[in-house]
Amino acid sequence: MKFNFEDSVMYVKGVGPARAKALESLNIRTMYDLLTHYPRSYEDQRNITPIAHARIDEQVVLVGRLSNISFHTARNLKILNAILSDASGSIQITWFNQEYLLKKLHDGTRLMVIGKVKVNSWSGVLSVNQINSFAILEPNEEISLGIKPVYASTAALNQSVFRVAIKNLLAKMPPIPEILPAELIREMDLMSLDAAIRAIHFPASEAELAQSRRRLAFDELFLIQCGLMLIKRQSRDEQLGIICKKNGALVNKLLTSLPFKLTGDQSKTFATVAQDMESKFPMRRLIQGDVGSGKTIIAMLALVKAVENGYQGAMMTPTEILANQHYETFTKMLSGLGIKVGLLSAKVTRSKKLREEIYNQISGGELDIVIGTHALLQEGVNFAKLGLIITDEQHRFGVAQRAALGKKSAVVPDMIVMTATPIPRTMTLTIYGDLDVSLIKEMPPGRKPVKTSVKTIRSRKTVYEFVKAEIEQGRQAYVVCPLIERSESEKLNYIDPAEEIYQQLSRGIFKNIPCALIHGKMKSADKDEIMTRFRDGEIKLLVSTTVIEVGVDVPNATVMVIENAERFGLSQLHQLRGRVGRGSEKSYCILISNSNQGDARARLDLMESTADGFELAEEDLKLRGPGEFFGESQHGLPDLKVANVFRDLHTLIEARNAAEKFITNSADLDYFNRLRQNLALAYGDKFKQINEA
Repeated sequence: MKFNFEDSVMYVKGVGPARAKALESLNIRTMYDLLTHYPRSYEDQRNITPIAHARIDEQVVLVGRLSNISFHTARNLKILNAILSDASGSIQITWFNQEYLLKKLHDGTRLMVIGKVKVNSWSGVLSVNQINSFAILEPNEEISLGIKPVYASTAALNQSVFRVAIKNLLAKMPPIPEILPAELIREMDLMSLDAAIRAIHFPASEAELAQSRRRLAFDELFLIQCGLMLIKRQSRDEQLGIICKKNGALVNKLLTSLPFKLTGDQSKTFATVAQDMESKFPMRRLIQGDVGSGKTIIAMLALVKAVENGYQGAMMTPTEILANQHYETFTKMLSGLGIKVGLLSAKVTRSKKLREEIYNQISGGELDIVIGTHALLQEGVNFAKLGLIITDEQHRFGVAQRAALGKKSAVVPDMIVMTATPIPRTMTLTIYGDLDVSLIKEMPPGRKPVKTSVKTIRSRKTVYEFVKAEIEQGRQAYVVCPLIERSESEKLNYIDPAEEIYQQLSRGIFKNIPCALIHGKMKSADKDEIMTRFRDGEIKLLVSTTVIEVGVDVPNATVMVIENAERFGLSQLHQLRGRVGRGSEKSYCILISNSNQGDARARLDLMESTADGFELAEEDLKLRGPGEFFGESQHGLPDLKVANVFRDLHTLIEARNAAEKFITNSADLDYFNRLRQNLALAYGDKFKQINEA
């Protein structure tokens, strides 16, 4: 039978129906899934330590026989103790909350234990109570020493299941053909793919493991970069975009009517956007700008440029609140130019009469610019001549939604995606590799920095007295909480949810001040009403979850208090802080936390020391890794299995340069076919459009 990576994992020796079902919980269904279920760490089992030579705080591999097995409960812990002995001596082994082992362990059981030696805090004797792994051995079983893989697993799947199944798969598997050009492998001095796959699971040495990691990380990053560049190449080679003329009367009139002068970054970004729009190729541009840096005016200028060239423009936002805000701003600023702006949101589409009316205005070309939410994607929304699409707060939309809006046009529209979430350069290269990137880092003149300070729970009373004083001077304030309500799992944590904070504040120190609560579980209409009342100054104190992270602009709000601030990432804290400091008055962000150590405290200290969102994003990546940025819901691409874009930045840049070279210069159709096949195998339909090309 021909070997096929896409065959069921049940073709692997040692994997029956029950194990195959258990593997599904880890998204392992095919032989390819099992092969690429790479180890999350490794255990060095090359040297067995005689028990008498075990030392405190050392990582050891011990082999011996058990005796004196006992079990008791203390401080809500279920503790199983046993003595492990070899020819050199004995040591205590301790398991916590693993009562099931009583049925498996007996006096005389032969055991291999890997863990750290500590002094038992109850008895004071030497003990292995930080156990990484252990294995029950047959009485005369030969011990296979080496560097052993440790896989992400479940209670139903121990390490032995993975090690045996993957070893059997590798034994059955023919040599894996190369996916990289031979020239590139030589140039980069890379290990062969077949050797790398085998070594990543069962390395003979640290050096071999490092080589295999480098090869697989390079392949992973190279494939993604090729996929993104193929999308860009397909767009450039196979799709001619609209061609706009140089900036005309409408754009120039808007520029001269602005009550402010564009910053250097804004001027540079709009010049680049205008150049893109005047090109024969479709514009695909990401505009990154920190909170308050002035991205909206760039969007407005680009939309006006599209309109004066005879096209319609669409701007999609993640919330009705933001859509309404943009609609009001655009209507006010463009009314004198004779440009008609429309609003399309769920609230509008709930009325059949209003829905049909605006649908007809869009399809008939009566509306020049349409601002809306996901409602823009609905069936029935058909533009007469859509030439420019802008998605605001891009991190709230997936790649598929961006593409779906593009299909609303009979021509190939220009596209701008904007985000106020600063993305580290390493992430931008990977997530938005199919887009050209513009940065707006310069803040408009007059924006005052937000004073940020970290306070403990003991200071809470003083903090809220300060907030009350600000409100009594005519200002408004936010209080942000990480949770809506207290769940069962959170009852033991010192976290006050939004509902409890709201009750405490509205019935206590702010009893005679208009307060409101807003959170994600509320109906959209209710959230919109509360935000409108807050924007209009009717509500003075707004208690909220992160639902206000992307929201309405309230220049009069000068204070934000973030409860349990350690529960948020740096980028999210920075986004939240951006809700204040939008007016002319001095503004404050107060982070309340009782966390005094570790990464949590380091994040909060950084918030105090810098207001640069890009610097914070880089630091967030260092502290928390790429997971926050590499969620599939954020951008539509899969998680990396081997590469870490921060640790492997050099490899990422090498992979990007190599991908650019081969995608731009290569005419080898066989190579492209293999590349598409591997993209399909590794990433399914994430790059479907290029696989079908």
